[in-house]
Amino acid sequence: SMLDGEKKDETMRKNLPLKPDAPHLRSKTFSAQVDLPRLPIPTLEETLTRFPRAVHALQDVAEREDTKRVTEEFLRGDGPTLQKTLEEYEEEGRQSGRIGSYVEEFWSEAYLAPNASVVLNLNPFFLLEEGPDAKLAKDQIGRAASLIFASVKLASLLKHENLAPDMFKGKPLCMDQFKAIFGSCRVPRQNNKDYVEVDPASTHVVVMHRNQFYYFNALWPDGTVAVDEADLKEILTAIKEDATSIDPELSVKNALGVLTTLPRKSWAVARDNLKASSSHNSAALEIIDSALFVLVLDDFVPNDIHEAAANMLHGSYKVDSEDGLQYFQRGSCCNRWYDKLQIIVCGDGSAGVNFEHSAIDGHTALRFASDIYAETVVSFAQSITKLIHGTGSIPNVISADVNRAAILPTETGAPPWDTSPKKLEFNLPGSVLDKIFFAESALGDEIMSSDTYVLEFKEYGKKFIVRNKMSPDSFVQMSMLLAYYLLYGQVVCQYEPVMTKHFFHGRTEAMRTVTPVAAVFCEKWASRYTSKEEKLDSLRDATKEHSRLVKEASAGKGVDRHLFALKCIAEKNDVAIPPFFGSDAWKALNHTVLSTSNCGNPALRLFGFGPVVPDGFGIGYIIKNNSLQYSISSKHRQTKRFAHTLHKVLLDFKEMMQPLSSVKVGSASPEVEKLLVKKESLLEYADGIDYFGELDLDKPDEKTPQMDGGARKYVGIVRRRESSISEDTMKNVGVMVKSPSSSEHKHVAV
Repeated sequence: SMLDGEKKDETMRKNLPLKPDAPHLRSKTFSAQVDLPRLPIPTLEETLTRFPRAVHALQDVAEREDTKRVTEEFLRGDGPTLQKTLEEYEEEGRQSGRIGSYVEEFWSEAYLAPNASVVLNLNPFFLLEEGPDAKLAKDQIGRAASLIFASVKLASLLKHENLAPDMFKGKPLCMDQFKAIFGSCRVPRQNNKDYVEVDPASTHVVVMHRNQFYYFNALWPDGTVAVDEADLKEILTAIKEDATSIDPELSVKNALGVLTTLPRKSWAVARDNLKASSSHNSAALEIIDSALFVLVLDDFVPNDIHEAAANMLHGSYKVDSEDGLQYFQRGSCCNRWYDKLQIIVCGDGSAGVNFEHSAIDGHTALRFASDIYAETVVSFAQSITKLIHGTGSIPNVISADVNRAAILPTETGAPPWDTSPKKLEFNLPGSVLDKIFFAESALGDEIMSSDTYVLEFKEYGKKFIVRNKMSPDSFVQMSMLLAYYLLYGQVVCQYEPVMTKHFFHGRTEAMRTVTPVAAVFCEKWASRYTSKEEKLDSLRDATKEHSRLVKEASAGKGVDRHLFALKCIAEKNDVAIPPFFGSDAWKALNHTVLSTSNCGNPALRLFGFGPVVPDGFGIGYIIKNNSLQYSISSKHRQTKRFAHTLHKVLLDFKEMMQPLSSVKVGSASPEVEKLLVKKESLLEYADGIDYFGELDLDKPDEKTPQMDGGARKYVGIVRRRESSISEDTMKNVGVMVKSPSSSEHKHVAV
């Protein structure tokens, strides 16, 4: 694995081609990268003109005067020097190819430097719609096999760089993040920030069930798919049978995955102890790190949509006792590996995704989830039409070559590439066993203090809002802002990320919803003396202003990223942080009470994440043609009451708006929604999400590892492993579970 030297850190994602010898001209996936424009640096005057407006509605008169003063002082004082330094840094990075944008390294730091647990603080989730085949919808093994098969085909396409690039309004988007979606792992370190390590040669999948670890090869070394769906069903059946034989109380005592829920430095200590305890443990851990992704099989069956969302976010909590004295965790919360991309399938076949967020945004994860879900829909449709129209009448969403290893025996009778499942067994030292127990207890506290509630509003959706000549996203943003205002009588900082992937290495820019116009809108809707016409006009005005600012943010003309980069460039050069960044206005901008994000399409039922500040709400939403889906999370707040208030707001909007439109308000059937998966643009609502709560990088004990040399060092954080897992290691680490049978079905090219 990688050494921790700073020189190794400097390997950026852009220097990690999946096929190092493949020029862009032969790469379908990355062919447009060289033509993408770089993210522009706004002028200092532009940003400092926008900044007071961004916090205006959050302040009183005296505070606004103070903001004006500190802003003018920054513009006349330290600001121009830092702006020049940032511009020179960007130019040097462009010429050397070391960085992809002026904010890239600093934004990576914001994800990887904090010591907080990634659970509830960083990793988002998707809940997929039900499987297309009603007869198999409740079959856990069948659903998991279909999702894995689609996923490894997508990984194969990406390895051969044949995955079509994302497009938005006819223009290509940056595909850089796709280099870190498969075979990647977030790695903690004791005396430094985390990093993300990628193994482009990864061929295997890790499976977790009842806190046990298994793995099998799913791709050939050249990236061709080595298993089909029937193979996968046999593999998963064998794994499930083996894991089910383990005593539940014993399994949770050895639940190594729960360590990934610890604060990062604590996890780093436990991980280093585990690796140092034996070469076997170290090799087994590397197999997990380098896997394409992790499939999680849960016994848990959610009773309702709220439990389903919570399980995808943080797992379920259920303590049990055999004797009334010793309690152990029977929930699914320990059956996770949060440092990697996870596909989670529950006992009833419901499925979702929980993804490590530091190297990829919601938009990239959405492409993954949408493509694999759409492929399962197409496969089901092909099974229906095959006898009538023959094969090939319906094209695949993911067209990858499949060459089943199980039907290609060598002279010895064994397949040339082993796809049989093996169990990873760890010899856990006492210190690690103790850490597992304490980690589970701490996670239980986090889960018990958190609340997730889902609002599935089916009275209307995108069509109705558009017919009333408003932006659906701006409309939904105002609904959340008003709901909070009606409950608490105040507007609070509300954040929405806006995708900037049409720039080279672009991620997101911040959109601040609480404009002066939006504050007036809230006041008028809460007033007993405002007419319906005035209320509706104020809603239109607020959505128009919001849409205008979204366009600015999309063009890289927001406030947050530029100012954040100026602060970081001062730290990088060991320059004193200007007083501007200690002002009440800067703190107000960065205390995000309503952290929101719009990310979804018909493949998803829900999307969500935790709050980014202790007194906040985390709200993921999906705008569908005839419905609005909200997943709302908070700590110690009235989540359900907020959702009910939001529901009433949406009904009030409908009452005001409906006379203006002849469109019929109603919901499409689930069957129709599923048929829309391929027809509706996968990118239509995909703004993605990111972590932007209080980015307090001035607390070295928690968030800022101290480097040698005084000045903060910002370095690249996604890098290629020095060497891939050797074939001998894959053969020798793990206990054979069961070789999948190859006699029951024949190879069919896909």
